[in-house]
Amino acid sequence: MLESLRQHPRFYLLAAAAAVALRLLFILRHPHFDGDALTYGNLALNLLDHHAFGFSMSGRLALTYVRLPGYPLFLAGVFAIFGREHYTAVRLVQMLVDLATAGVLAAMAGRLVSEKAARAAFLLTALCPFLANYVAAPMSETLEIFLTAAAFYCAVRARDDLDGNGRLRWWAGCGAAIAAAILLRPDGGMLVMVIGGSVLLRFLLRAPRRRALAAGVVLGLVAFAPLAPWTLRNWRVFHEFMPLAPRYANEPGEYVPLGFYRWVKTWMVEYVSVEDFFWTDEGKADVRDLPARAFDSPEEYNRTEELIEAYNQAGWDIQPALDAQFAQLAAERIRRHPLRYYLWLPALRSADMWLRPRTEILPLDSRWWAADAHDMTAGIALGLLNLFYVLAAALGAWRRKVKYAGLLLAFVLLRSLFLGTMENPEPRYTLECYPVVIVFAAAALAGGGNERRKLPALARAA
Repeated sequence: MLESLRQHPRFYLLAAAAAVALRLLFILRHPHFDGDALTYGNLALNLLDHHAFGFSMSGRLALTYVRLPGYPLFLAGVFAIFGREHYTAVRLVQMLVDLATAGVLAAMAGRLVSEKAARAAFLLTALCPFLANYVAAPMSETLEIFLTAAAFYCAVRARDDLDGNGRLRWWAGCGAAIAAAILLRPDGGMLVMVIGGSVLLRFLLRAPRRRALAAGVVLGLVAFAPLAPWTLRNWRVFHEFMPLAPRYANEPGEYVPLGFYRWVKTWMVEYVSVEDFFWTDEGKADVRDLPARAFDSPEEYNRTEELIEAYNQAGWDIQPALDAQFAQLAAERIRRHPLRYYLWLPALRSADMWLRPRTEILPLDSRWWAADAHDMTAGIALGLLNLFYVLAAALGAWRRKVKYAGLLLAFVLLRSLFLGTMENPEPRYTLECYPVVIVFAAAALAGGGNERRKLPALARAA
């Protein structure tokens, strides 16, 4: 990266300026503050005011573990430096983090592919509206994407060093990035599974095993050590073993309607259904908004309509009796079409998250194809741009010009399989894969052969 920067300073300066301009456009014109942002902000303020991790509810503080502490601590730090609830400062700091992501991905592409790919990766990151969009949202995505890129870059450097003199500092850096990613979001643990799994394979299949064992120990200790205080705190406060956060963000002792969630997964595919049935106002869910695949017969339609009416009356507070009815309906549907539930629908949910125009936090109608001309045009344009990134990455993978491609693709595959099991297909969940997407897309755009052997100085500088 440093050598590439010295060779092409004007390119990087102009690309960085474009990146700043794009992110400022989102920050000034489309700042987002809703949902998770409100939750994180409440937790951050209580960290500052009460030095405790909890929500302010009816004038009292209620301790919680429904979110991991990483992002609230980040917000609290920004508030402490720049002012209480200074969300513009949060967005500007996230803009700097996103620029750092561009630098890390350029360094990784330069090391794994070529100097030309380094420039392509920097430009693809700088001009990516999907990454820039989340800079304007007080949510964990921007930091999580940066840490994912940093973890893979450190892993790449560590594997190269393991092949040579066996330095462990890059494994420690990789572990630190993974630890921070896990403290932001529980699914950051997939980085441990993929990167740690690669170290395990090297230990089992290749020599020298002593180096691989040392790498695995350092990676594991650094990655998991920060979870110890959080786990101990949850045990002492709630008397529960909770090293991460609950899958359904439920408070201790709160009932989780697993039957309802299972029924949802018997038909849910599209993001618009998430808005219709998860984010809808109480009493507003409408059976007519369900797709045809949600019913296998007229009789089932009538049963579902009755359950939706009861769901509306409950105001999202689904109790065991109603949940049991949803569970029964789900069991019948799964028994009739097991492949639909276990194979086709998860694949379609994952595909929807990968290919849908990423408009979820933009002031655009989620049903952009049926909206006015402005929203339809914007939806088509964003959809085509997203498709360009995905297809370019697929082409880069097909050409087999990226070193350690198996490590990077394993992460994409594992995350895609995991996302297919979720009942709420939100496109933002695939953004953590964009560091990999951009490296492979950069390899495709760079073209030609792999220049790594021609550029040893550049690889070392990266």
